[in-house]
Amino acid sequence: MPSSVSQRLIDRFLEMMAAERGASQNTLAAYRRDLAAYAGGIADLKAAGPDDIRRHLEMLESLGLARSSAARKLSAIRQFHRFLHGDGLAKDNPATAIDSPRTARPLPKMISHADVEALAQAARARVTRSEGKQFLKALRLLCLIEMLYATGLRVSELVGLTAQAAEAEKDFILVKGKGGRERLAPVSQTARAALNVYLAELRTSGQAGSKWLFPSSGAAGHLTRQHFALELKALGREAGLDAAKLSPHVLRHGFASHLLEGGADLRAVQQMLGHADISTTQIYTHVQAGRLREVVETHHPLAKKS
Repeated sequence: MPSSVSQRLIDRFLEMMAAERGASQNTLAAYRRDLAAYAGGIADLKAAGPDDIRRHLEMLESLGLARSSAARKLSAIRQFHRFLHGDGLAKDNPATAIDSPRTARPLPKMISHADVEALAQAARARVTRSEGKQFLKALRLLCLIEMLYATGLRVSELVGLTAQAAEAEKDFILVKGKGGRERLAPVSQTARAALNVYLAELRTSGQAGSKWLFPSSGAAGHLTRQHFALELKALGREAGLDAAKLSPHVLRHGFASHLLEGGADLRAVQQMLGHADISTTQIYTHVQAGRLREVVETHHPLAKKS
């Protein structure tokens, strides 16, 4: 438990957070718990040094605390010592000498070949039974799914495609990605066929005059990624899939993982995804390594328990 002096310092810090930062009650309660645990092992918080913080972090690690949780607790400690130093209550800020715990990059959520096909089948079935304006919407959704899985575009890149970029080339589309970097994304025959049918219906409906490939009456002028995500989840439920595990980003992950699974070169996948750094793409090799390990442990005779 913190001393009465330490408790008063913590109270002053929390009062500042509430008054000046508008911190919520849940945030204040979390900071109080984190700082009380930290102060319990320190005689004088105003004289705390970097070693005191390191010892606390080592203690958290010994308890098996996740790095992300330790980083959150360190954030509270940093802000607390910044407050003490800024208000003249402490001569130094010991937290400036502490590095944040490195958090491991989470593995991407994956989707199987069978689930992608189930989605596409559900989208085709919706096209078959739709009429009027719903027919164009159904074609649009099928086109979005086929294009996303065939190109691996970011959802913002996909919904922001211009009609000119999509029609310019048969086998590739020109994409403007992060930082304004342009790249050519290959389009499969299946995706191109879905795109051509959608474009033909777009012209028939009189909406082909828009700049955007997926026009909308909203402020952006094109379909938003949020609306697409909602449509995808609804379609996933129709296909019997877990909608909570489904998003446009999951289809992008599926594109990359399935390419590597089929023997594609990592550099080629990097270019198609538009990653500036190949280390970002390498996360998919970890996914493949995990699957290979599971296969070995399941099927290799020496891996089986006697």
